[in-house]
Amino acid sequence: MGNKTLTYGNVDMLVLKLLENQDMYGYQIIEQLEKQSQNVFSLSAGSLYPLLHNLEVKDYVDTYEGDNNSKTPGKKRKYYHITEKGKAYLAEKSKEWEQYSSAINSILFVEKGAAI
Repeated sequence: MGNKTLTYGNVDMLVLKLLENQDMYGYQIIEQLEKQSQNVFSLSAGSLYPLLHNLEVKDYVDTYEGDNNSKTPGKKRKYYHITEKGKAYLAEKSKEWEQYSSAINSILFVEKGAAI
């Protein structure tokens, strides 16, 4: 994406939305964000894990250990789960985003000469 400042304050909303659909481990969140955004949004582990820690401190997510299901049996993965408080925050941020994007679209895509 050309200007990352447009999404900087909204990455938490995107991560919470992914977690609303299913619990995920960190790398899975990175993969799903890229996949669902058709590679428009990309996070490094160095950006994601501090964000997840912040969401956990705010009680928007909690964590648990789950099976790795990979070539390293016995090793556990840390899964992230959205809390009820996180769902409420996501609903609030989603509504704000809807209003914000609607207002921008009403300015950007108004027809030339149209009455305002």
